[in-house]
Amino acid sequence: MRSLDHPELSAVSLSDALAALADPTRRAIVRGLNDGQEHLAGDFALGVAQSTLSHHMKKLRSGGITRSRPDGTRCWVSLRPEFNDRFPGLLQTVLNLDPDT
Repeated sequence: MRSLDHPELSAVSLSDALAALADPTRRAIVRGLNDGQEHLAGDFALGVAQSTLSHHMKKLRSGGITRSRPDGTRCWVSLRPEFNDRFPGLLQTVLNLDPDT
């Protein structure tokens, strides 16, 4: 089974998190994950190629925002609940400031 790297949140800086949230496609992914459920990575219909979607998923994971769980050929993605402990209110603030994503 493949393994995906998830940074320790103590090692994630505010700059890392903001860089991950800087892209509108990544904000759209976070908005979709904001329901608290786990979603298949491929279920996000954002009009980008699969390779581009994978790139965005990796940026969100390396920014400490998401957790990915491989399951055979599929990959489940969810928001890391502990991210809000590290950066209280950041995700909701960013989403509220950018309602079009």
